[in-house]
Amino acid sequence: MSVYNQSRSRIIQIMFIVVFVIITGQLINIQVFSSKYKIMAESNAIYRKVVYPDRGIIFDKKKRAILENTIMFDLVVTPSEAKGVDTFALCHLLKIDTAEYRKRILDAKFKNTAVKPSVFEALLTPEMYAKLNENMYKFPGFVLQERSVRSYPYNTAAAFLGYIGEVDTSFLRKHKDEGYEMGDYTGLNGLERTYEKVLMGQRGIKRYIRDNKSRIQGSYENGMFDTMPVAGRNLYTSIDIEVQQLAEKLLQHKIGSAVAINPKTGSIIAMVSSPSYNPNSLTGSDRRKNFGRMLLDTARPLLNRAIKGQYPPGSTFKPLGGLVALDEGLINPSYGFPCGGAYVNCGKAVRCTHAGGGHASNLRVALANSCNSYFTHVFRMAVDNPSYSNPQQGYIKWKQYMNSFGLGRTLGVDLPGEVKASIPDTGKYNRDFGGFARWNSCNILTLGIGQDRMTATPLQLANLMCIIANKGYYYTPHFVDSIENENEEDTVYMTKYRTKHEVTHIADSAYKAIHDGMEDVTIYGTAARIKIPGTNYCAKTGTAQNPHGKNHAVFTAFAPKENPKIAVAVIVENSGYGGTWAGPVAAYMIEKYLNDTLTTENQKRVEEFAKVDLIPAAIKQWYYRKDSARLAREREKEIEEKQEAEADSTNNQKTTFDPEAEPGKKGEDDKLPPNKTPMLNIDDKKKKKDPIKP
Repeated sequence: MSVYNQSRSRIIQIMFIVVFVIITGQLINIQVFSSKYKIMAESNAIYRKVVYPDRGIIFDKKKRAILENTIMFDLVVTPSEAKGVDTFALCHLLKIDTAEYRKRILDAKFKNTAVKPSVFEALLTPEMYAKLNENMYKFPGFVLQERSVRSYPYNTAAAFLGYIGEVDTSFLRKHKDEGYEMGDYTGLNGLERTYEKVLMGQRGIKRYIRDNKSRIQGSYENGMFDTMPVAGRNLYTSIDIEVQQLAEKLLQHKIGSAVAINPKTGSIIAMVSSPSYNPNSLTGSDRRKNFGRMLLDTARPLLNRAIKGQYPPGSTFKPLGGLVALDEGLINPSYGFPCGGAYVNCGKAVRCTHAGGGHASNLRVALANSCNSYFTHVFRMAVDNPSYSNPQQGYIKWKQYMNSFGLGRTLGVDLPGEVKASIPDTGKYNRDFGGFARWNSCNILTLGIGQDRMTATPLQLANLMCIIANKGYYYTPHFVDSIENENEEDTVYMTKYRTKHEVTHIADSAYKAIHDGMEDVTIYGTAARIKIPGTNYCAKTGTAQNPHGKNHAVFTAFAPKENPKIAVAVIVENSGYGGTWAGPVAAYMIEKYLNDTLTTENQKRVEEFAKVDLIPAAIKQWYYRKDSARLAREREKEIEEKQEAEADSTNNQKTTFDPEAEPGKKGEDDKLPPNKTPMLNIDDKKKKKDPIKP
């Protein structure tokens, strides 16, 4: 044999050997090392059913469940198994068209692959569940998945309880190491979001053996590989649900907010944002529709004004202005100011409600009468304090006081989305007036009466009342007092709500002067008409100027004076005087909390107050336009449904098989037993193709 032939023979042998080694190696890899085909085989033979856990329950201070669980069902599809589906029947039941059917199948494949189950129709109504349940044999690849969803027995507290929703692909990317899967629900807002890790629980898995037609035959290996769901842990809050309901009732037909806190612990007793909504509207099958409607609502019911609303505090700021001046040694409790009805020392007059002499003869009287001139001048004294080199340095010191009392910064409440509101820094005024040394106290004097660029949230104002009531300390406002089976991680998180914060070392005598003045507000001052049975309390009214409409009513208070147990802040937008519209809300909340009831006379007043409508006309006009458009759409829908019903009555043929999934099956009547109506007429089949394509 020639050398050439020998060389070619060796090359061929080597090629055969290499191919043999590759094939052998791949077979060994597939059968011994790789789990890919094993998983595929098991997925064909084993049905994996997710068992969702009950989320933790949230209780109020008296251990009443204010958020609990109920059972609903999702319609879940595994696209790879959805063969031979009676799409006409399914679409008819779900009231969707075939285009929507195809879109949902494609979305399921894209988001969760074709071999994993995805939610096709979430949170079925009981009626829909019943209809689907008796027809499930027509829909291979579809199952009804039990789901634990939220229920709100008191129909209240939407502002802080929050809501849950199904995770999406974006969420899964951000939380890829936290064990979430498509179909899981997570807290999206409120306490549901803040305490998600506590409330969520752990899903369970049940495995069932299937035959070659995907029919369930029983438990796989007698449940040896099943895992039981672990329910989420419960939260025990400081909320008094009856006070919460009362406050929501008082603020209905109004825009505003109310916050009540226990000064001794920082525990939030009630938090209301109005307009609000029934939290049950975001749990059922109409969740998406309701959520979309509320997103477009001009009155913004989804906005928690208690932590996101930014309002000028108005005259409710004056007690703090007095405290700063007392602590800086600029005034003493007997300091008076000759107000003739306006403050004119800077040229432009700042009007005062009172004009008679003596209404600002000392700090206590000035607080009771809410004298603008007095507190404007006291603010100027703080900024122009000769202890500092210039007004800018004096302002910086004043701003430090504001921040230490919780204004112009977030407090750290256990809710997402809290804003810090505004105590402007010197940089803003430098830009306004053209430089560092080109402005002084006269340019910003209305800060002394809670106006100018100063804003605060209702939560900040309630916390300010806590500090004044406690004479210089507070606990970070929070809802949750304890967690079921609290572990070390929980304790670390909760420590910040159990830590006492000393604000400043202002003398108790200074606080006493402020307390006395705020008590006089309720005796003969601007809130003299507002009484709380059996309780002496301290308060401050405010009427915050609003450049966009009628003034905002503001009211802050704490009670009782000697041993404060509750501090309240109330804001009613576009309503007028604080003592007229915000004060009664605070008073009834305090009475209900301290006495656990309202007098018969006050119960009647609550009913009357709740009926008063203070929503601005512009928003009412928007509602009218939206309602008119909605009614027009409903009339159009009724006409369409009537036309569809008439069309159905003239054509009773039904498609009960999918031609693409079963191409060999025929619909002619000669394939049917006698006296049976054909499922699909030959003429119909010639005229058009079946549009149903899963």
